[in-house]
Amino acid sequence: QLQASGGGLVQAGGSLTLSCTVSGSVVGIITMEWHRQVPGKLRDFVAQSTASGKTDYADSVKDRFTISRDGAKNTVFLQMNNLNPEDTAVYYCYAPGLLLWGQGTQVTVSS
Repeated sequence: QLQASGGGLVQAGGSLTLSCTVSGSVVGIITMEWHRQVPGKLRDFVAQSTASGKTDYADSVKDRFTISRDGAKNTVFLQMNNLNPEDTAVYYCYAPGLLLWGQGTQVTVSS
């Protein structure tokens, strides 16, 4: 299971950190991703962290978002800085190797 948390309401230019806790001691050995979705649109890729330490980001969030993981806590984080209203969405963590999605956490950025 994936349990996401950390969403909320923030003003433009602000920051939030999302967390995704994974059941079982697998965070250190699996690829983890964050995606986001706005109503009426497809779910979009945001960031990826592989077990080997490689990261990848959507162009729209590069240099603003950082994905990281804490294997001891079985948790993956998404640090989001300099947020803008276009970042408003429900954010989901995803383990592609396990085909597991978290329940989503709402991020709302006010202008």
